[in-house]
Amino acid sequence: MSLFTRLYRGETEFDVISGRNRWFGVSATVVVASLLSLLVFGLDLSVDFTGGTIVEAPNESEADVGEIRDELGTIGLEDARIQLLEGEQVRIRVQTEALDPAEQDELTTVIAVLAGVTFDDTEVDAVGPTFGEEITRRAIEALVVFLIVVVLFISWRFEWKMAVAALAALFHDLIITFGIYSVLQFEVTPATIIAILTILGYSLYDTVVVFDKITENVNELATKFTFAEIGNLSMNQVLMRSINTSLTSLLPIGSLLFVGSYLLGATTLREFALALFIGVAAGTYSSIFVATPILTVLKEREPQWARMERRAGRREDESLAAAAAAATVAVELRDTGAAPRAPRKRKKRR
Repeated sequence: MSLFTRLYRGETEFDVISGRNRWFGVSATVVVASLLSLLVFGLDLSVDFTGGTIVEAPNESEADVGEIRDELGTIGLEDARIQLLEGEQVRIRVQTEALDPAEQDELTTVIAVLAGVTFDDTEVDAVGPTFGEEITRRAIEALVVFLIVVVLFISWRFEWKMAVAALAALFHDLIITFGIYSVLQFEVTPATIIAILTILGYSLYDTVVVFDKITENVNELATKFTFAEIGNLSMNQVLMRSINTSLTSLLPIGSLLFVGSYLLGATTLREFALALFIGVAAGTYSSIFVATPILTVLKEREPQWARMERRAGRREDESLAAAAAAATVAVELRDTGAAPRAPRKRKKRR
């Protein structure tokens, strides 16, 4: 039977739990690297969070970044962030701190002259620092409320240990997503926050599917198998569902990110699609290799599962001892040249 057929039927026997230290090591390495990147490089927050002024204009004159920076230096804005946005038409984008109306008009005039367009062809987006602080506060509040609701729901539907494991997987996905944004220095916009809340919901869905199957199998098999064995069985049974869900999510997100954003120049989609793509991939990984192994560690400390683990250990020791004894007998027979005695045939009584 092929691997795909066994995956489809949920009949694979991948042992994820036994290698949990390996998965924990991989996740810890990526999480620590993400945290270090956040500490060293930080996040490139958009003007919606920090406040400031953004001026954009079509680059008709094909001015380069050096020319633009030199000209901005004449009005005291040489530290402004300058970008040339690729697309159907290259655009100049200049971002500065918050400016008063007079300074804003002066900047807009300079950009219009450099780009070779009129004042009316420019686009200005100004956000005050108070509004930026409000957006940041509300984004954090939305994230905290989401996490609280997640913990309460899973604790009510399953148990608190599953809530802890699911929360660990969510933080895993969140830190990695922000870490990649920090390394690549992609701009974090309100659309990014919306995408992150979306992917956390996806990660939670994938984790709950596995936990639901574990709960079902525990009710049926708790007296026969250890929790690690039940966890492995449950993940193998829902593995194909996770793969199908991930692929059907990643394909349209990937087309949005790579085709729409990079090839067709729809740069406004980039921040949203990138967060979705990273989050769905990380969520698929964490629901299998993070959430369930953490749950197993927590559950194996319970007396019921600790007893099952000891019984399984004794059964394994007995099997190994029997195998070792059989191997010893075989070696002795080989060294003496004696052939093993054939079993006696019983005579049938007439």
